[in-house]
Formats: sequence, C-alpha cells, structure tokens
Amino acid sequence: MVDVSEKDVTVREAVARGEVIMKPETLNLILAGQAKKGDVLGVARIAGIMGVKKTPDLIPLTHPLPITSVTVDFFPDQKKSVIGIEARVRVIGRTGVEMEALTGVACAALTIYDMCKAVDKGMVISQIRLIEKTGGRSGTFRASDHT
Repeated sequence: MVDVSEKDVTVREAVARGEVIMKPETLNLILAGQAKKGDVLGVARIAGIMGVKKTPDLIPLTHPLPITSVTVDFFPDQKKSVIGIEARVRVIGRTGVEMEALTGVACAALTIYDMCKAVDKGMVISQIRLIEKTGGRSGTFRASDHT
C-alpha cells in the first residue's frame, strides 16, 4: 500500500462511465419495470453505491476512504439498445477515488447483467473507463474524446 501520509487533504472527485449493451426487448423490459427480479435500475444503483463503499475489500492495496458523496446514474438509449452508467464519487482525503468510481460502474453493470441474464445472456458490459478526476497533487484529468 502506498504511503499517503505526506499528501495534502483535498476535495477529490472522480467520474467513471460504462455501458451494458443488450437486446432491444431486454431494454424495453427494464424500462417498463417488468423484469422478474424487480426494479433493475434501482437495485443496480444500490449495487453501484455499495461497490464504491466496498472497494478496499475488492481491490487489493486500495485505501479505505471516508466517502462523502456517491451518485450512480443511468442513461438508457433505445436507439442503440444500451444503458449508459455513470458513477461520481467525492471524498475529502489524501488519495483519489478513481478506483471507487470505476468499481461502482462495474458493480452496477454486473447487477444489470445478473438481473436480466435469464432473458439475455448475450449482454455485453463495455467501455468502463475514467472520465474525469479532480483534486490532489496530479491535478485534473479529463479523458479525451476518443476514450
């Protein structure tokens, strides 16, 4: 584990995104609230938040952090038959929350898959990536348009 004791305490935020590509019928089922396992996006939001909070238990050598804010949002696109996922995580601390944001997106995506796999085993979890991070010694990072 990296020693962060010499780093300044600052407000740090990270935004990650990903997507789940599925059959149009699967997306329609989710949006209509008719999935057999229940409210897919509601449960996936809770899973994403829990993933953020449990990151140090899942990813070796990450620091347990006093998370101050988490949002997990979904962006269904019926034309592309995809659900976009965005996690935004904030902390006041000595190290960033990039891994927490990425883990939140991954957990939300996996939950969507789990809740709908009975009707669409071919779903694809894709494009999980860091979009932006602010705060800390390295400053601001914003992904270029090609990522």
